[in-house]
Amino acid sequence: MSLPPLVEPAAELTRDEVNRYSRHLIIPDVGMTGQKRLKNAKVLCVGAGGLGSPALLYLAAAGVGTLGIIDFDIVDESNLQRQIIHRQSSLGVAKAESAAATVREVNPLIDVKVHNTALDRDNVLEIFSQYDLILDGTDNFATRYMVNDAAVLLGKPYVWGSIYRFDGQASVFWAEHGPCYRCLYPEPPPPGMVPSCAEGGVLGVLCASIGSIQTTEAIKLLAGIGDPLVGRLMIYDALEMTYRQVKVRKDPECPLCGKNPTITELMEDYEAFCGAVSEEASEAAQDSTITVTELKAMQDGGEDIFLIDVREPNEYEIVSIPGATLIPKGEFLNGNALAGLPQDKKIVLHCKSGVRSAEALAVVKNAGFADAVHVGGGILAWIRQIDPSQPTY
Repeated sequence: MSLPPLVEPAAELTRDEVNRYSRHLIIPDVGMTGQKRLKNAKVLCVGAGGLGSPALLYLAAAGVGTLGIIDFDIVDESNLQRQIIHRQSSLGVAKAESAAATVREVNPLIDVKVHNTALDRDNVLEIFSQYDLILDGTDNFATRYMVNDAAVLLGKPYVWGSIYRFDGQASVFWAEHGPCYRCLYPEPPPPGMVPSCAEGGVLGVLCASIGSIQTTEAIKLLAGIGDPLVGRLMIYDALEMTYRQVKVRKDPECPLCGKNPTITELMEDYEAFCGAVSEEASEAAQDSTITVTELKAMQDGGEDIFLIDVREPNEYEIVSIPGATLIPKGEFLNGNALAGLPQDKKIVLHCKSGVRSAEALAVVKNAGFADAVHVGGGILAWIRQIDPSQPTY
């Protein structure tokens, strides 16, 4: 369905702007009026990572007059495989600052606002209120639900994208004209059910495919052209090179945007709502978590332990802790790993950061291995504190 333009046009385009945006101006559906609307628009990009990188570059090139960038992270080497807005020279620099510098090089005629902070329930409404449209490039469910809720409460359109390995999704959520994110996903997935990109990986160029869809949708909404992805979910499979659409209807019983909403303000704790770690895993790890220095002391002291790496085989190939046996977490969840565990050794589990090993620990303890433990911080902590010569990922 076509929607009215999101913003009014600016008063004029300068000579430099006409020269720069001439290929837009000769498109009848955009023209001078559409480009003036882009000039007058204010768009916030949540995250300057995989999706934020192409989105920010193309929004800047398109002439969106005010671009906001919010990100609290710093650039590290693993980002450069897909986060094309950053450079080798940006390593160690705040992502928001690095992205802003690149955007200003792409288009010095626009205004760039940097929010070098973590988005949370205390600042999200104040920050969002400064912009016409929100483009979400985050990679965790807690932030997605918070972004959606804030956008609905403020009446803002929310352009959403998601990526994982070779698959991507994109849609536009705007409660005034269609469904919100909660209409599509009323509840977050169970903890540990959906791996993050840091755990499962992502094809770098997939970010460009989904990020460009998000940017296209943002431009259409701002200029009032075309048929936005409101009420439609676009699903992309890079391996099969296929796109398909799924209709998403507004849920009349949605607790946020339905007929009788019960969510009328931001939730107190989105992390708890999404549960990064299940309650069982949290309880299992409560008094059964050791540090990497304690693990190293066990190994150096000749303690009789059975160290298990619960990551995936491709992760194990990248880097491993000496003496660890690979048994992926899935083997614990389906019960296949339990029969092979030694009864006469202390079970010590680890993963990349400590989340998956905590999930496996709950299974192991329920199977009767009461003295089993897991390593807090996982192999990343091992590399930082014990063996910095090892590669990270």
